[in-house]
Amino acid sequence: MSDEDQGRELAGRRVLVYVSGSVAAFKAADAVVLLRRRGAEVRVAMTRSATRFLGPLTLRSLSGHPVVTDLFDPAEVGHGMEHLALSEWAEIQVAVPASANLMARLALGLADDAVTATALACRAPLVLAPAMETAMWEHQATRLNVETLRGRGAIVVGPVAGRLASGREGVGRMAEPAEIVAAVVDALTPGRRTGEPAG
Repeated sequence: MSDEDQGRELAGRRVLVYVSGSVAAFKAADAVVLLRRRGAEVRVAMTRSATRFLGPLTLRSLSGHPVVTDLFDPAEVGHGMEHLALSEWAEIQVAVPASANLMARLALGLADDAVTATALACRAPLVLAPAMETAMWEHQATRLNVETLRGRGAIVVGPVAGRLASGREGVGRMAEPAEIVAAVVDALTPGRRTGEPAG
């Protein structure tokens, strides 16, 4: 594949990005930029806690579309059914980052905000990029939630070892946006399958 072809691997593909509450949320901006550079159309939904780390206006500017943060704000979504519209629109869902809290709620099938309600209604493949402190990642509850999500077909990219928000070193650092985007390309390319990292 030529460099030019590789640069447009996602041309016309519809990628729905979820952003949850984590210091790593700022990397979602890079992921959106990389997805659009590869030709994808990108829309974004954020949890309320995510907006404490990254402003919706930033992602609106980068994606070129309004960002959904509240299912029940008429000024934001109009008809209150944006989660259904997004779930039907998406060809793939990508949680960048996927916090321990978000993965727990996804594993339980909760639908109490813009992200989880959309995910529960969506049948598109799901890519998760976990980000959290090592103790949270290694907790049995998190491991079981990840196992549940993988059992439903979710692709889990990372986390990796490195410096964490606490200043400690350990496993829990979100994979780099380029690696996450590569997983999206693999998931949308017939005959290719993203390998699951150890962890």
